[in-house]
Amino acid sequence: MSKISVSERLETQFNQLTRAERQLADTILRNYPASGLGSITSIAKKAGVSTPTVGRLVQKLGFSGFADYQQQLHGEVESTLSNPIAKHDKWTTDAPEEHILNRFTNVVMDNIQQSLANIDIQTFDKSCRLLADPNRCVYVIGGRITHALADYFFLHMQVIRPNITHIETTSNVWPHYLLNLKKGDVIVILDVRRYENNTLKLAEMAAKKGAEIILLTDQWVSPIARLTDIVFSARIVAPSAWDSSVGSLLLIETMIAQVQELIWPQAKQRIEELESLFDDTRLFRKFV
Repeated sequence: MSKISVSERLETQFNQLTRAERQLADTILRNYPASGLGSITSIAKKAGVSTPTVGRLVQKLGFSGFADYQQQLHGEVESTLSNPIAKHDKWTTDAPEEHILNRFTNVVMDNIQQSLANIDIQTFDKSCRLLADPNRCVYVIGGRITHALADYFFLHMQVIRPNITHIETTSNVWPHYLLNLKKGDVIVILDVRRYENNTLKLAEMAAKKGAEIILLTDQWVSPIARLTDIVFSARIVAPSAWDSSVGSLLLIETMIAQVQELIWPQAKQRIEELESLFDDTRLFRKFV
């Protein structure tokens, strides 16, 4: 089989596809190649088409079946992430390979690849279901560096669902938050090296009250991991005095996207209401 990419095949044959197949092709191309990965059922559901439609499309593209299609797509992803020449050409051709723009980006891409390889899909899905559960209150807290990621996560989740609280990093006010914490509530904790003793103490207190802890940490794993079975370890090393947060941010944004999908009717209503409030305040310029 030729090495023509899946995206090139889709674009070349787009006009010959049925309406449902075009709808599926649009979905795959929208966030290519990530949107084309997954089971045949999940891809069909994402595109709003039947599983036979997926099967027919991959055969029209010249593949013997869905497994053959997935094999090529995984190969494209691997080539993009791991091939040094492809990496260099992808980021910047105006700087030598050893330039910081290329060196840093290559390390970050390796971080992403290794972090994704370590994620247990069932654990990820479980965490998103917990975060989407309207009967559970959600709390989020970060540390000295990760408080910015915690704030980013909180801001988006606050739009998607009610009953979410951003816990201040000042430890002397934590008892005020824990006062409202109920058994089964969810607390998202970001803790990377240097692991903070105060955050560990908060996690211990939350676990004692029966909270479900979702821990986002690094490859060395925060000691908070002993309190929960929902742990995500993102690689953070970088050619810098500072660690990289890209892997952690990718995980956070993916969680936000999945929780939004799980409760889309409610999330959509909240987003529409928020946009109406923005219109009333005239905080933002609108281009029409």
